[in-house]
Formats: sequence, structure tokens, C-alpha cells
Amino acid sequence: MTTQRATDISKFYTAGISYKKSSAATRGEFAISAEQYAAILEKAAAIGLNELFILSTCNRTEIYGFAENAQQLINLLCAQTKADMATFNELAYIKQGKQAIQHLFEVSAGLDSQILGDYEIVGQIKAAVKFSKEHGFIGAFIDRLVNYVLQSSKAIKNETAISDGTVSVSFAAVQYIREKVTDIAGKKIVLVGTGKIGRNTCKNLVDYLDTKNITLINRTEEKASGLADELGLQYAPVYELADQIASADIILVATNAPQPTILRSHLEGKGKKIIIDLSVPYNVEVPAQHLSNITLVNIDDLSKLKDETLAKRQAEVPKAKAIITNHIAEFIDWLLMRRHAPILKAVKIKLKEIHGSALFSNYASNFNFARNDPDEKIQRVINGMASKIRYQNQGGCNYIEAINEFISAEAS
Repeated sequence: MTTQRATDISKFYTAGISYKKSSAATRGEFAISAEQYAAILEKAAAIGLNELFILSTCNRTEIYGFAENAQQLINLLCAQTKADMATFNELAYIKQGKQAIQHLFEVSAGLDSQILGDYEIVGQIKAAVKFSKEHGFIGAFIDRLVNYVLQSSKAIKNETAISDGTVSVSFAAVQYIREKVTDIAGKKIVLVGTGKIGRNTCKNLVDYLDTKNITLINRTEEKASGLADELGLQYAPVYELADQIASADIILVATNAPQPTILRSHLEGKGKKIIIDLSVPYNVEVPAQHLSNITLVNIDDLSKLKDETLAKRQAEVPKAKAIITNHIAEFIDWLLMRRHAPILKAVKIKLKEIHGSALFSNYASNFNFARNDPDEKIQRVINGMASKIRYQNQGGCNYIEAINEFISAEAS
């Protein structure tokens, strides 16, 4: 697929919903699976849109891309979700141009996350863009934008304390268990789902709870067995799910299944249990959530837990925003240079033609100009022209000035 020239940032939009105006249950209705993502890209191509990606996490579902208007992107997204467009429009935010760019930078830095400084979002952005790129929907603009976004996020993590402490739902889940459960070593923990969130949660369980009494279950058994071998844990096939849940004290669910994985029949009459549902959509069915023997915590509940490091991280926000401002400025500089690239290329070609012309040769011989390889001098002139255009584009004046500078360079 041939991607469009995407240099007009007024045509770049993001539209989405997040935890700020919607519950996890509502966000679950707008969650996008890989199959839905592929279907959206297929429909996008049919209507002439060819540079976009979708970010679907526990905090948000957002679509970023180039379109004539934001509604084109919203239509694509809502056509594949469980909820209707009226609900989306009621809860949605729409950002355009530089505001959309700023938003992506802040999302990647964890500034717009339910838990301030959540660094897991970086991996989710990479995965979302990779999927779109594999389907031919990432052009030069988004590719370079995401590159700057990831550089900015890395700088913020390394140069500020915004990612210190409780900065992800996976760690918040561990914090909750540590505060609410005594005798952790004597409790059986079952973790259902060993994708990105499940894997991070599992490592936090091992590192911070000092227990190996953990059984992993995943739809693809090889993923569960591989992680279990890596961390010295147990795993079980998915057909043993009911038995494993029945004997568990603590159950963590981190799947992206479209339908509930944990059912009422798994829990009723099976003793007291804590269930932490890290999934969007929820993976504990509604009838199971209200059983008297069940204590259920979801990602919205986890985000409200007392966090001793929050004030310290909030104090780092201005530093993070300053880093973002610098990286956005660098990206805009690149964008401006890309816009002028055809002009610079044309001038470069013209300078080479001048250098090789008989008229210039005769002129140069009168002044004893050097007739060596001009490439290095031409490139210096082009670099200078690019710098001047960046700050003050004077059109043809820049062209004439470049020719004069080249002739002067030849004479030196």
C-alpha cells in the first residue's frame, strides 16, 4: 500500500475514550481485538485512509490518523465495537493537529494514565504501531512521530522520578495483595493470562511477595509453561481452569478475551477468594462478581489505592512536560524540513548542473577557481539553506543566496 504524503498536520486527528469519563465496563465495550483492528484497517483502505493506528488498553481506546475529519476515524472505530456511536460521542475527546501530537506524547509518558507515570503504555504503543505497520498503514509522518514520542518517554523515565513507586496496574495489584493478605506463602495464587500485563504482574508477584506458590494458565499453553519455567512456577492447561480456581485463594485475571473467563460456576460454594480483574473488558462475569464469598477488585479500584509516592511523582510533571516540549519542537523541525525537501533537492541538482556547465567552467578559469569534487561544498550550502528556511523562508531569495554561497565556496 502506498501511504499518503502526510505533512499537513491539520489533517492529523486522534479520537478516543479513556478512564476520565468512562468506567472499565464501558471501556470494555470499545476494546479492540487484533481481529477487529485488522477489519478496521481493511475498511480504512476502502475509503482511502492509509495512515493510522489504534491504541486499545485498560485505560483507553484511541484511534490516531490522517483523515478529512475526525468523524471518518470515529466511524471506523465504532463500526467494530460493541457499543454504539452515540455513547462514544458522549464520552469521547477529539484532538487535531498539534493537540493530537501533544496528546500522544503525554500518553506515552504516563502523564495521561490512570496511575501517573504508568510505563507499561510504552510497550502497548509499540505493539499498536507495529500491527498497523505490518498492514501497511504507517507512513513517514507517524513513523517519525512515534520515534520522537518513544525518545521523549525514555528521557522522561531516565531524567525524572515520574515512574518511581506504584506506576502500573500490575504493581498496584501486588500492592493490594500485600496490604490485604497475611501469610502470603500459604496462599495459592492463580494467574490467568500471560500476555504483556499478565507477564509483568507475574514478575511483580514473584519479586515483591516472595512466593512461588503461583500457577499460570493461558489459552496458549506454551506461553504459560515458558513463563513458569523462567520463574520457577507451576502452570496448568486451560481445561483445568475450574479446578485451579476452586483451590485458589487469590485469582488474577489478565486476558483480552471478549467473553468472561471466570464464571459464577467456578466460584459458587468454593470458599473465600480475592479476585483481581486486570482485563478490559472485564473477564469475571457479572453474576460471579456479587457472590458473598468473593472480594473483587478491578483496574478502576486499583487506581484509587493510597499511593505514598504520588505527590513526589506529581512534582515531576513540569520536568516531564518540558522534555515533551523539546521533543515536539524537534519533530516540528523535521516536519518543516521534510516539507522543504523537494526544494532543497532541486537546488542541489541545480548547483551540480552549474558546476558542470561550460559557462561556469569558463568563468572559473578566469579566476583560477578550484575544479575539485563539489559534493562536500554543495552539501554545506544546502545545509545552510535548510537552516535559513527553517527560521525565515524567503522563497527565491534563498535560492539566489545558495548559488552565491556556492560560487564563493568554489573561489575559496
